[in-house]
Amino acid sequence: MLLKTRKRHHIGENEVTSESVYHARRHFMAGVAGLGMAAALPRGAWAASHYDDVEKGARPEWFASRLEKAKWEAVTAGDSDKLTPFNDASHYNNFFEFGTSKDDPYKRAGAMTTEPWTIEIDGEVARPGTLNVDQLLGEHQLEERIYRLRCVEAWSMVIPWLGVPLSAILKRAEPTSDAKFVRFQTLMRPEEMPGQRSRFGLIDWPYQEGLRMDEAMHPLTLLSVGMYGRVLPNQNGAPVRLVVPWKYGFKSIKSIVRISLVKEQPSTAWPTINANEYGFYSNVNPEVDHPRWSQARERRLPNSLFSTNMIDTQMFNGYGEEVASLYKGMDLRKYF
Repeated sequence: MLLKTRKRHHIGENEVTSESVYHARRHFMAGVAGLGMAAALPRGAWAASHYDDVEKGARPEWFASRLEKAKWEAVTAGDSDKLTPFNDASHYNNFFEFGTSKDDPYKRAGAMTTEPWTIEIDGEVARPGTLNVDQLLGEHQLEERIYRLRCVEAWSMVIPWLGVPLSAILKRAEPTSDAKFVRFQTLMRPEEMPGQRSRFGLIDWPYQEGLRMDEAMHPLTLLSVGMYGRVLPNQNGAPVRLVVPWKYGFKSIKSIVRISLVKEQPSTAWPTINANEYGFYSNVNPEVDHPRWSQARERRLPNSLFSTNMIDTQMFNGYGEEVASLYKGMDLRKYF
């Protein structure tokens, strides 16, 4: 049974997808697990070019069976946002393990092996251990969240993610009172990730990110295993990535292999490279510019020569009502 609730910032899936496609999708999902569609397709071929084209997509059996039980509660900060077409969201990415051009991840990430996949959970927890993707999906109901994604480079998208709240995963590890921050680590596999072999790379691999404990436990913080009703494409951070919608996109670390609860604020990739340009918090803030460009406006994809699709950037990416209290009393120019 699908559970649906509605709040001011919630919109249902049938409001962003046509009614006929929405109902066809439910019927399609009920039977897709038994069709064996995934067996005939190479890795990374699950997705159609648009979210509405559900019949053209395919899903591995393990994913489809859990998708049918998903909680189709979509979360966004406003009903006016239009979904970014899947083709744009999967072809225009920053994933520097595969190169610095926006199309490098799409071209090169197919070589990354994502099965089997485990995530080590350690640090200040009573129950450290190893979590595999089957456990992640088997023990928790998938939820769909439609979130804005705002890049620090001043472009943005609107993406429907599938995943589970990070808080559910952290709670099962039983954090101790010493757990003040959460550190995340990306896969380190240079033989499959050419960007990690580059002599010109500035990042000290493996890529690491971090959140304060209250940020990690916030209901909007998601561990995503899918997007647009399909498994995550490799270039978007398969098989498990973080999504923190009120922060700049680089905080939403991809292809996670380790989650550590720690006492001290962890060192993270971009502040380590240039602390004057990239802060640990990296909350979306139109009042605090990047030293090399303004953050007051953003280019919403897709755009074209005839339409730059420029829009005003919202404080906390539009999620201020939900998250502003986390930073009460903080100087957000100092702690940017």
